[in-house]
Parts: sequence; structure tokens; C-alpha cells
Amino acid sequence: MTKDKNVHIFNQLRKYRKARGLKQREAARILGFADASSLSRWEHGIGLPSVMNLLRLAALYRTLADALYIDTLRTIREEVRRREVKMLGSKDAS
Repeated sequence: MTKDKNVHIFNQLRKYRKARGLKQREAARILGFADASSLSRWEHGIGLPSVMNLLRLAALYRTLADALYIDTLRTIREEVRRREVKMLGSKDAS
């Protein structure tokens, strides 16, 4: 993953919120936020929730935290795997 400011972080937040039948404002209030601005930024991939907020989202949406960012997680796994193979060779990367 790069540190490029223009990179959007792919996620499933909106999908899981909609599956629960919640509006952004409702989900934000349940999570203890005054408004939905943080949730909106996270859903649009502009920022990431803290670990605690990620766990709260997973609890609210009745799923595992990694499911909310599964595409990003897959990309990170592939990147780590490539680096591992490059550094350790294929013998230790299985």
C-alpha cells in the first residue's frame, strides 16, 4: 500500500450498513457520533476508522472486521506475500 493521499480505500461499509437497513445518520448515532461525516468519509474510502471504531462497525453490522475491508485486505496479503517471497525465497513463504 502506498501513502498517496489520493488513494481511495476500498471497503464494504455501505453494503453492510444497507444490509442492516440503516441510514448513515442512524449508524453514526448508534456508534456515538454527533453526525455522519466520519462514517461518510470511511464509506467513500477517504479515511480509515480507528481500530476501536472498526470493531464497533463490525459489531453493529454483525460481521467480522476484515469483511468490511476484504478487498483491501486481499491487496495487502498479496503485497506481503510478494515481499516475503522476494526476501525469503519461496521455501519459507508457503
